[in-house]
Amino acid sequence: MTPAARTPFSLYPELDGTALTAFVAALESGDVTGLSPARAAEIAEVRSVAVFTRGKVTGADGDLLDAALWRHTGTQPRPAIVMPSPWSSLGWLPYAVQASLFAARGYNVLAYSTRGFAGSEGQVDVAGPLDVADGSRALDHLIERSTGTVTKIGFLGDSYGSGVSQLVAAHDTRVDAVVALSTWGDLGEAFYENSTRHVAAVRALLDAAAKARLSPQTQSVFDNVLANRDVQGTLRWAETRSPFSHIKELNRRQVPVFFSHAWHETLFPPNQTLKMFNELTGPKRLAVSIGDHSGPEMTGMLGLPNRIWTDAHRWLDRHLKDIDNGIDADGEVLGEIMWSKALEPRPTWPSLTERVERLHLADDGELGEEPQPGWTSTVLCGVDTPATVADKVVQSGYAEIAGRPKIYRTQDIDRTVAAVWTADPVAETTRLRGIPRLRVTYRAANPGSTFVAYLLDTAPDGTAHIVTHAPYTDLDSPPDSLISADIELQATAYDVPRGHRLMLVIDARDPFYGDANLPRATLAFTSPDATPSYLDLPLG
Repeated sequence: MTPAARTPFSLYPELDGTALTAFVAALESGDVTGLSPARAAEIAEVRSVAVFTRGKVTGADGDLLDAALWRHTGTQPRPAIVMPSPWSSLGWLPYAVQASLFAARGYNVLAYSTRGFAGSEGQVDVAGPLDVADGSRALDHLIERSTGTVTKIGFLGDSYGSGVSQLVAAHDTRVDAVVALSTWGDLGEAFYENSTRHVAAVRALLDAAAKARLSPQTQSVFDNVLANRDVQGTLRWAETRSPFSHIKELNRRQVPVFFSHAWHETLFPPNQTLKMFNELTGPKRLAVSIGDHSGPEMTGMLGLPNRIWTDAHRWLDRHLKDIDNGIDADGEVLGEIMWSKALEPRPTWPSLTERVERLHLADDGELGEEPQPGWTSTVLCGVDTPATVADKVVQSGYAEIAGRPKIYRTQDIDRTVAAVWTADPVAETTRLRGIPRLRVTYRAANPGSTFVAYLLDTAPDGTAHIVTHAPYTDLDSPPDSLISADIELQATAYDVPRGHRLMLVIDARDPFYGDANLPRATLAFTSPDATPSYLDLPLG
C-alpha cells in the first residue's frame, strides 16, 4: 500500500538552506561574493588550512552516502570528527558552518547524509544496524583520506545524527568522545511516554521525512504508532535504536558524552534523555535550555554566536585534543532558567533539587498542605481544553526562545472537562528545580484510560505559562476500578514569581497524544485514605 502524501515540514524552520548552499559553494570556489564579512572571513580561514571536497562514502550494503570532507594536508597528527546528518531533507548541509569552524581549529571533519535522506542511497533505518555500520564506514573513509595519523575521534550529531552518534560510539571502540544535541536516550519511552502514544511527534517526523525514502519497516512502525497497533513490536524495534540499551558499552570505555536538550522538547521529552545521562559513568555534561527541539543550538548552525556550540567545541577540544579549557570544572549540568534566561550550573543532576514540597489535591480545587479524602472531581473524555502541551510541535519553542511563550487563559478551562487545583500565591520567588512527581487516584468507567497533567504558573490576572506536563495511560485495569497513577512530570528549571499561583490541570484529551478513552466516558479523580493524591515539587 502506498503511503499517503505527507505535508512538507521541517524540524529546522529557521534554517536557511539557500544561505548554507552559498556558503558551501564559496568553500569550493573561494568566491565569497554576496556573503557577509563574517562568513567570508570564515571561508578564507578554513581554505587557508584545509581542503574542502564533496564525495561519497560507501556505506553498509554498498549504498553510497552523500558526504563532505574538510581535510588538512601534511603529515601532522590531528584529531577527527564525524557528523551524521539530522532528520532533514538538507542532509549534511546544516553542519557546513560548524564543520568549517572545527576544520579551522585543526580537525579533519567528515559530514555525511544518513541513508535515505538527501543525496544518500538506501532507506531510512532510524538509527538501526545499517546506520551504525554506516557511521563506522564513514569513519573508515575519513581515516583513509587523512594524510597524517588520526589521534582521537569524535562523533557529533544534532537530532537524528545525535542518536546515530551515540550508537556508533557504543559499537565502535575507535570513538573517543560524543556530542549529542537535541537527542534521545530511550526511543521507546519517547514514543510511548507512560504508555501514551506521542502521535504529534510521530506525525512531525513523518512530515519532516516527506522527501526521504523510508524503509518498509520504518514506515510500518510509524504507522503502527499512529494506528495504535503492535505496541510490543514497536518497543522491540525501539530498544535496538535506544542508546540507553547500549549504555554498558559506553560506560565500559568511559566515553565522554555531552548532551544538549530543551525543557519543553516535544519530539524527545527530556526525562528519557535524563535517564540515559544519569546512568553514564564517564565524563558527561548536560545543557538544558528554553525552547524545543534543536532550537537552542539553531543560531550556531546559521553561523551566529551560540553557547551550545561553543561548549560542543570546548568538549571536543578537551577530550580529543587534551586541552585543559576549564569545562571539567563547570559542573555536569547547566540549566537555563525560565523565564529569566539565567544560566545556572550545578555539579550533578541530583544537586538541582535541594528539597521536596508536597501539596495535596483537595476538595474545592485546592492544592493544600494536608491530605483531604472523600472528594471527587469528574472529567469528561473526548473534549479538548485550552490546556495543551503547545500550539505546534517544535515551532512553539522558537517563540519561547524569543521571549513569547504561549499564554494560557485559565478562566477559559471548562471545569466539566478538566479537573483543576490551585495553590496559594507564593510569598517569594519559588525555584522549581528537577522533576515534579504526581500521584493521583481515579476511577475509570471503561477499560483503557488516558489523562494529561499540566503544571501552570498562573498570574493574578488568570493568565498562565506552562511549567511542565506529562501524559498517563492505563490499559490493564478492569472497568470501574480505582487506578493509582504515579508519574514523573517532565524535568524543569522554573522560577515562579512572587504573588503567582501554581495550578494543576488534568484533562483527558490533548492533540499531542493518542488516548485510550472512549468518547463521552468519564474519569473520576479522588483521594482515598490508602492512596492519597498529591503533587511533589522539587525546590532548589
